Amino acid sequence: MIEILDIEAGSIAEELGVQPGAKLVSINGKEINDELDYRFYNNGEELEVLIDQGGEQTIYEIEKEPHDDIGLLVEDMKMLKCGNSCIFCFVHQSPKGLRKPLYFKDEDYRFSFLYGHYVTLTNTTQKELDRIVEQQLSPLYVSVHVTDSELRKYMLGLRREDHLMEKLAFLTSNGIELQTQIVLCPGINDGEVLDNTIADLKAFYPGIGAVAIVPVGLTKHRTWLPHLTPVTSEYCLKTMQIIDEKRRLLKAELGTTFAYLSDEFYISTDTTLPDADYYEDFNQLENGVGLTRDFIIRFQEELPLLQVSEPLNLTLVSGMLGSTALEKYILPHLRQFENLHFSLYAVKNQFYGESITVRAFVEGAVASLTLKDQPLGDYVVLPPRVLNHDRLFLDDWHIEQLEQRLGVPVLIFPDSFIDLFENIRLLRSGLPEEEAKEIRHTIPVAYITEKSRRESFLIVKVEGDSESPSLKSVHNISI
Repeated sequence: MIEILDIEAGSIAEELGVQPGAKLVSINGKEINDELDYRFYNNGEELEVLIDQGGEQTIYEIEKEPHDDIGLLVEDMKMLKCGNSCIFCFVHQSPKGLRKPLYFKDEDYRFSFLYGHYVTLTNTTQKELDRIVEQQLSPLYVSVHVTDSELRKYMLGLRREDHLMEKLAFLTSNGIELQTQIVLCPGINDGEVLDNTIADLKAFYPGIGAVAIVPVGLTKHRTWLPHLTPVTSEYCLKTMQIIDEKRRLLKAELGTTFAYLSDEFYISTDTTLPDADYYEDFNQLENGVGLTRDFIIRFQEELPLLQVSEPLNLTLVSGMLGSTALEKYILPHLRQFENLHFSLYAVKNQFYGESITVRAFVEGAVASLTLKDQPLGDYVVLPPRVLNHDRLFLDDWHIEQLEQRLGVPVLIFPDSFIDLFENIRLLRSGLPEEEAKEIRHTIPVAYITEKSRRESFLIVKVEGDSESPSLKSVHNISI
């Protein structure tokens, strides 16, 4: 059963006299354990809803339109904790002294469905698999890494066989779409092992739609952890050649290339990004597979519509890889506008080490030091992924704190330059400060609710038990 936090005004539940604090026990005899259960079983024309109110249980017989909600606002879902000990786990590589939520490892198929979090399925029971099928929680995002059972036990820190292949077979044969990924660790799951893993996953196509290959990220905080070989530019180039040939063969066999490399492979080697055809349906965007190309496409579509009527001097801030992509693909076009001047600052990662180059890891204090005493122009513009929903950086700096230190208005990029320039036009119109701050610091909805289809690090605002973050408090930062 789950707690009912509130009742929607004018709803069926309000008419029935259900009160906040009551417990929702079951619907049509189906036990309700979380909000997903409620949403699934709430559908239908005739419901028998069992509610426990002050220890007294009442069955309400309800007739309604099939998709009408009965009006219960239920407690947030508690995220399940990961029990694996992956040799490349990013949480294990985190420095000491961070907020407790930054050390939480999630392993929850429900959040995989809702937000695209990658899960290994190691602890998923048959009962949970049955629920996934019954409620059609599809697609799911699965971190495979390797299909060889012994090597999988080593890489994921498992004590026993987790029967991944049987789980994949059960889910795909019952209509669940899976998107998979491999975190590539040089000398461990590459070479022939990688060939076999892709072949094993390919056997489930189209149930498994694709496999993304991302390079392992190693921080400077790996004391007492297993030795892993860093990914070099030379290694990336070799991997690109191997995967390109494999994609050619897969295309001939399946009609799809099936395997995709993440953007880091191309940007870190200064190799031209593949065109849109490479990514086919862009199924793993937020996993860093085609994210840059997608941004370029959207920028090219809006470029003919961009207008800069008044002189504007902007400072863009990004991580190392993001800065490389901006400088190569975006800024040359923007610099053609006579009234527009850009400065671009790449912020090196101090928390995790300079080898971690993605844009999500920009700390407020480091951004402040990087920009201090620099000519910042009219506005400083941040990528939205460097902040959580509370507008906090990894180091707990708030965007307002950075703004105060720099003495220049700081804007969150609204996901398009058309919107950015429109926001600046509004800011220059003389809005009251509170309205202006809301425009400057609003995180685009897409970055709060998007399905994060790559290995993610959760920034969680915990209220109460820090061991079990809740659904509404989760914010994704891709890494």
